Amino acid sequence: MSELKIDIAVTLGEFNLQFRDELRLEGITALFGASGSGKTTLLRCIAGLEGSTDGSIEYAGEVWQAPGRFVPTERRGVGYVFQDARLFSHLSVEGNLRFADKRSRAATQAESRSAIGFSEVVDALDLEPLLSRRVAALSGGERQRVAIGRTLLARPRLLLMDEPLAALDLKRKAGILPYIERLPGAFNIPILYVTHALEEVARLARSMVVLDGGTKQSAGPVEEVFERLDLHEVTGRFEAGVLLTARVVAHDAHFQLTTLDHHGQIITMPLAPTEVGEQLRLRVRARDVALATTRPEGLSVRNIVEGVVEQIVEEPRAAFAEALVDIGGARLRARITRAAVADLRLREGTPVFALIKSIAFDRRALPRRSD
Repeated sequence: MSELKIDIAVTLGEFNLQFRDELRLEGITALFGASGSGKTTLLRCIAGLEGSTDGSIEYAGEVWQAPGRFVPTERRGVGYVFQDARLFSHLSVEGNLRFADKRSRAATQAESRSAIGFSEVVDALDLEPLLSRRVAALSGGERQRVAIGRTLLARPRLLLMDEPLAALDLKRKAGILPYIERLPGAFNIPILYVTHALEEVARLARSMVVLDGGTKQSAGPVEEVFERLDLHEVTGRFEAGVLLTARVVAHDAHFQLTTLDHHGQIITMPLAPTEVGEQLRLRVRARDVALATTRPEGLSVRNIVEGVVEQIVEEPRAAFAEALVDIGGARLRARITRAAVADLRLREGTPVFALIKSIAFDRRALPRRSD
């Protein structure tokens, strides 16, 4: 685990970014927020690409920036993956990778570089079939895999990824997510990952920082941040939800269902490509959860989970409310109407049954639990 200490301020036109925190980086940390919130600016400051930044940045005990001191990008030992691949079009895939490999090995600051091998990168990103191909012949997803590989071969100590999937369609995103997910374990390198997509945060990240208007709104483990009802203006109401960790206990090949155990309560979902005993992290959106005060019968909904209302936040001048429900070992968010709150007489401490459709779980983007 490496510590990144940041205390900076930067002004770009009418936009102001002020950020102060001490981030303990392990695995993937997501920088999340809407467009214009300051995510990319913060990433560029960390990389040393914003020369007008005031303040201090320290990584793993090494001062990168302070009054009177500014370590240039090439000496920070960071790797930067941009939204566009930025590959050399006149070189083959192997040529792009070899260029980064050779340049890194010749770097004068070799002691600050990580020990990453060429074959390791090729194997981890399944690049062997692409090595002889020209950049123009690659799909968008293939280009990003090559771009990630080239950045890894710069042998960074910290990998910065600026919305690397933003230009890809859903199918190609799903194809590249497993590769990104494996990077921290395969190369023992922490990653700061910029995104405005909650599904990417849920799949990849252990922790997250939420930015809005150039300031930090929240930071911490993804499970805790997802549960916060006061961040809906930033995270968006439609995609808001929580993450649950459950253990696979059985597969039903006939009905194509997977059964999971969540602290003694059973959850079913479409058949998942997992082994019995695996721990899975499930994303449950608030809009996919309904509440009842008595156990319903005769429903098509397969998941009925017992819980207790912990918090209710009603939206003034709107029809909706959000309820936080303690289900033992975790919480669910439910987006319901204010009329339902009144009719069911919901308040803190009310026992409820939370209903979740099995089809609400997307097995194609199923995140495994990070150990």
